[in-house]
Parts: sequence; C-alpha cells; structure tokens
Amino acid sequence: MPTSLMSTAWELRYGAQVVSGGVSFRVWAPTLDRLAVRILGRQPSTIPMRQDAGGEFSVTVPGIGEGTDYQFLLEGDRLRPDPLSRWQPHGVHGASRVVDPRSFSWADSSWKGVPLKDFVTYELHVGTFTPEGTFEGIIARLPYLQDLGITAIELMPVVEFPGGRNWGYDGASLYAPQSTYGGPAGLKKLVNACHELGMAVVLDVVYNHLGPEGNYLPDFVPCFTDAYRTPWGKAINFDGPESDGVRRFFLDNALYWLSEYHVDAIRLDAIHGIFDFSARHILEELAEAFHRESLHLGRQAWVIAESDLNDVRIINPRHIGGFGIDAQWSDDFHHALYTVLTDDREGYLMDFGSLDDLAKAICDGFVYDGTYSRYRRRRHGNFSRGRSGEQFVVCIQNHDQVANASKGTRLASLVSWEQQKLAAALLLCSPSLPLLFMGEEYGETAPFLFFTSFGDANLAEGVRCGRKAEFAAYYAEEEFPDPQAKATFRRCKLDWARVSRQPHSNIFCLYRDLLWLRRQHASLNNCRKDLARVIFDNQAKWLVMTRADPSGEAAMLICNFSANSQSIPVAANGRHWKLVFWTGDSIYGQMSPPTPPGDFASHRSDENLVVVGPFSATLYLHTGPKGTEEQGGANGN
Repeated sequence: MPTSLMSTAWELRYGAQVVSGGVSFRVWAPTLDRLAVRILGRQPSTIPMRQDAGGEFSVTVPGIGEGTDYQFLLEGDRLRPDPLSRWQPHGVHGASRVVDPRSFSWADSSWKGVPLKDFVTYELHVGTFTPEGTFEGIIARLPYLQDLGITAIELMPVVEFPGGRNWGYDGASLYAPQSTYGGPAGLKKLVNACHELGMAVVLDVVYNHLGPEGNYLPDFVPCFTDAYRTPWGKAINFDGPESDGVRRFFLDNALYWLSEYHVDAIRLDAIHGIFDFSARHILEELAEAFHRESLHLGRQAWVIAESDLNDVRIINPRHIGGFGIDAQWSDDFHHALYTVLTDDREGYLMDFGSLDDLAKAICDGFVYDGTYSRYRRRRHGNFSRGRSGEQFVVCIQNHDQVANASKGTRLASLVSWEQQKLAAALLLCSPSLPLLFMGEEYGETAPFLFFTSFGDANLAEGVRCGRKAEFAAYYAEEEFPDPQAKATFRRCKLDWARVSRQPHSNIFCLYRDLLWLRRQHASLNNCRKDLARVIFDNQAKWLVMTRADPSGEAAMLICNFSANSQSIPVAANGRHWKLVFWTGDSIYGQMSPPTPPGDFASHRSDENLVVVGPFSATLYLHTGPKGTEEQGGANGN
C-alpha cells in the first residue's frame, strides 16, 4: 500500500463537528438555495450558512459544544434533522444532538481484530435479545456468548428508526445509533466490552434503500433515481447526475462505523438492490476504502455482503475483476439443509430438497452456479468452487429465514430435537463460516416475527396490508401477526430461563462442545473447501463429510438423515479414526441412548460399516502423521 494512501486517518467531514471554541456545521445540499442552522436551548438562534460553488453549506457557531441540540432550516420554513446526525435523542423527526467522538474513552488500543477464518458469528436483534432491549443489556450476556464459543456478534441494523420497535431495515438517520437502544454511548460501550473479551462486532448496514418514515436525506440531495427499481421502491442514485456526493454519503458511513465505533466488519444488506453501471462500482470502491482505512488503523476489518445473485465476482479480488468483498452470506446451504429436514418446498425452496444440493453447498459454495432454477425459470449463478470457505457465511437459521420462510417459527418448533442436533453438527463442522441466530444454541421456541412501530398511521396500515397480502397463503385470517402490535414484538423476546432447563441446556452443551472441537482442530477450522469431500446416498439418506488439513490431521462427520438406525459404509483411507463426538450422547439429551459407535481403522477391504442412530451424527478425528490428501468434491448414489 503506497504511503501516500495511508498518511492521514479518515475523519467525518460533514454534519456537526466540535472544534476549538464551538461547533462547525457542514452540509452538502446541491438542491437548495438557502440553508440555516437553528441552535436550540433557552435562547434559540438561527444562523445562516454560507454556500460554495459545489453545493456545500457551512458555518461555525461559537460558544456551543457537545450536547447541543440543533436543526436545519430549509426553504419554506421546513425544519429538518441533520442528515448526518450522530444522535437523534428525540426520534427520527426531532432535533439532532452534537456528539464529540473524542469524548468516549476507549479501552481497546491493543485490539487487532479477529481473522476472518475464525469468525463464528452470532446474529442478534438488540430489542429482543434481552429483557432490557438495549446495547448495555447485551453486555451482561457477553460472557455467556464467549463461553459458547462465539467470536463475533452481528447486530441487525441499529440506526435510528421510527418508534422503538423495528427490525432496523427501515433506518432513517444512517449515522445515529438508535436512541431507545442507548444511542452513541451505549453502542460504543458494547463494542468496547466485546473487544475486552476478544469478540468482534459486525454491524448490519442498509445501503440499498432508505426507511419510509423520517428519512429527510431527499430534502437535501438527489439521492434517488428513476432509472432502476428495487423491492423497496426507487433505487439509490449511485451512477446518475449528482451521484458523486451520494456515493460519498454511503462511503463515509461505512468508514464512520469503522473509525468512530471501532466495528470489525459491516454486513451489506441485499446488495442485489444496489444498482451502479459506472466504471467503478460503488461496492468495489467501498471495499477498497474500508480495507485501506482498517490498514491505517492497524486492525483487521472485513466487508461481508448479503446477495441472492450467486455471483462469485462479488467476492473475487479486484485484480481479477471482482469487487474485493471479503465474504458473503450464502443461503444455498440453509435451503439445502432446511428442505432435507422439513420437506418444505414453498417458494424458492422448490429448487432444493436432495443431499446432492447439500453436498454441493459444502464443497462448492453455490448450489446454483449456472444451472437452471425452477423458481426463477432461468439459469442462475456462476461457479464458486475456487473460493475459500471463509468467504461463505452459512447458517441453519437467520432472521430472514425464520420470519419469512416459516411464519416466524424457529427450527426448534419445526423438527425434532435429534434433527436440530444433526443440523448443528453439519453447520459447525462445515468448511464455511457458521452463523447462529440468537437463541438457536439452546433451541429457543419463541417466534421471530416482522414488527414495526411507525408513527405515520397511513404508512402503518399500508405495511400491515402489504405484509398480510404477501403472506396470505401462509396465515389464516385470525393468525396474522400485526407488525404494529406491541404483542407481536413481545412474542419475539428470548426466554432466557430456558437455557438452564432440559432439553434446552443439552442443546447448549452440544453447541458449546462442537465449537470447542472446531477451535481445537485445524481440519475443522481451516476453511479448506478444496480439502473437503462428501459422499452420500439420497435413497438411504446418509451423508459423510471428510475434511483434511495439510498437517495430516483429518475429520469425518457421518450423518444419518433417516428415521431409522443404519450401517453407513465409510473408507478409513489408511487412517485410524477416533470418535470424539456423537449427537446421541446422553449429555446432549438422549433419554435412551443406543450403544455408542466405536473407533475404526483400515483393514483388508478398507471399508467399515459405522452404525449411526436415527437423525444422528458422529464425528471422528485422525491425528496421526500426514498422509496423502484427497482432492475435495462430492459424490453420491
């Protein structure tokens, strides 16, 4: 990296900045002819701002500092919050408050981040994760997550949204942490506490649309374009007239979370809703800027994308024409495993349902890599086998899949306890990066539903009716959960009392033990998809995944997806295999456990029959000297 690119740390130039003797205000507003800042307090005052040729308005107001509330006065006597407000203590429609980022005392000066391949991510929603529903409420649960084996927490979007109940994807003030969660100080305390325990923080950010209530950015800048449409309405203007300043707004936002809040990664929501046909795509520019600044800060930091495109260019490095994004959510693993467990084939799940799909998701990444999709009625995706497992974030549950694919019903309420344990074993032993959804680790049964608290009655009714129509086939009239109802939100709160009760405590123990094994053994944590091999039998419903490491260590997970015990043929490949884990162990809640499977090694036929119980998995390790490594891949009957 050239020294010139790293010589100066990034700082937020726009919004309100505390300077010597006062506060400097700067706004890019090319659509306005006049702008003033109104300083609130005992004696409110309105100060006109100077405009330059580039559409920037600025003024420095002496005698004020951190904690000052202010608004911008636009033409037509319209009072608006700062589009780059660091804090909206009175909600999305209220005044902004000046925050000095230097006033928080960080204790993570030695923090260097977590290597991407070591990410075990725990996705949570701040409002429903704890009874308090706040950033600081999470801090008390961090030792629990550390004991479980979590290395990174992922926060669903936390920027200021209307009211106090929302998933966060309706964010209005993209620089202001949600006031009801604890505002800027609360989020910084949480990040600080995570780093003290060696855990990274991933922040979910939304750059594909703006919230429908309280987002006043369009009053200042031409942030929308009519050239494209998204599922949420007009697309963000990343490549049209005046798009340079719009791009800067979102690029600065990513660097803001990295710099001022010390986050370790951002997860870009639904990038298939980001359209940019300029010569340099906004996602490429964002990834490069983010990596450059993290290098300057001396920390490892990552960009992770959510995409349903199955396009490997997203995670390919820039030197071969990719965007240089570090990793992406890969839903194909979830869909393949979920359909095998549940037989659900609704909607996009119609494209999945066999162990072939699951094997391909493990060894390649994308199941649809240019093959025909019945759901889309066209070919979909491209080839991803050459990318490392650490570039694919996989799960058996996440907020979207629980709420949208199964009426808010978690896996614990859809399948048996044994099937849950089988799914967990396959997830945590796969060569990709595992993501857990809050409560999954103890079999939480509280639903996770869509909820909102819009103040605009017409908008609230529109969302209610739209959601009801979209999911009409899934709900009877009397069952539909009203997104605006407080009761819908309250139903989604985790029940922490379950953690200490069986069988929930048994499930927690299983997750903790599997994550411990993953940490301890290179063959389970090296993310080497190229050294993963899967064989399976669709008719008999068994699957065997073997993972290897250049050190000579190897792991073998034998999975029985049928309701009957069966003898599964496996090859020892010249190794001695020691049993280290099986889901049928009594400590994981099996009331009448079968005889545990034993160790095995090569013999004359080099084929062994391992008896595996119904919906069970056994994990074997070989820790002897290095042998001949097999090329990874999938083979089935």
